[in-house]
Amino acid sequence: MDSSLSSQESIPNDIALKIASSLQVGDLCSLGSCSRFWWELCGSDYIWESLCKKRWPALALKIESYNNQPHEEWRVFYIRKHNEMAGKAKGVIDFVNRCLAFESIEVGHYLKAVRDLDSILFGFEDVYTFFLKSKHNVLLNLIGLHYCLIWLGLPGECVMEILNNSNISQREVRVQWWKLGRWLFGFRLRDELITRTVSLKDLATGKEEEVLGVLHRGAVHEVIRVQISEAKPEYTSWSFQNVQNAN
Repeated sequence: MDSSLSSQESIPNDIALKIASSLQVGDLCSLGSCSRFWWELCGSDYIWESLCKKRWPALALKIESYNNQPHEEWRVFYIRKHNEMAGKAKGVIDFVNRCLAFESIEVGHYLKAVRDLDSILFGFEDVYTFFLKSKHNVLLNLIGLHYCLIWLGLPGECVMEILNNSNISQREVRVQWWKLGRWLFGFRLRDELITRTVSLKDLATGKEEEVLGVLHRGAVHEVIRVQISEAKPEYTSWSFQNVQNAN
């Protein structure tokens, strides 16, 4: 018996549509490759229009306008929009990598990258797809995390789930900021350097609100400079001596 006929006979169309509508894009495409029946059902405009609105909520008005005029299939629209977002994400990633030529990034460049995500209307799934992956530098992870928490206003537990799934929650960054020295008896004291090493988990769960605040405000008021870099292990004299002996 043909597999498509078997599927149609065993599963009512409304139930099959409900199953397909609950899947992520990758799983939906895999299901669509199983038979002609599933290919046609998984390619329906009903499913892909919903996926478009879910992934790009900021484009809701444009999508409604798009819906009221002759247009390409929603699946084709989704693929085209995904490729467009991938190109824009690459532009932001390339900019950040250029700024990291000396392994750290100034907060002005960091905040520009975060604002760029907002200007191109990135949704949460875009950030997850293009920034919250283990293949990227932790500073790109941080930019995606910052955007989700501050600009998209997502709760920390929601973001933590993604960080855990991507195995990046324990990654650490080092944030340094210089505060203008205080005046004391007519003399200005030395500028104060503050250094904090924090994990992405600490930022997502609110344990390091001060650091996230410094990153979001940038160099303003008494803070005259902020630098962000990947946290690297430090060798004590004892551990360094052990490394030398081992060699």
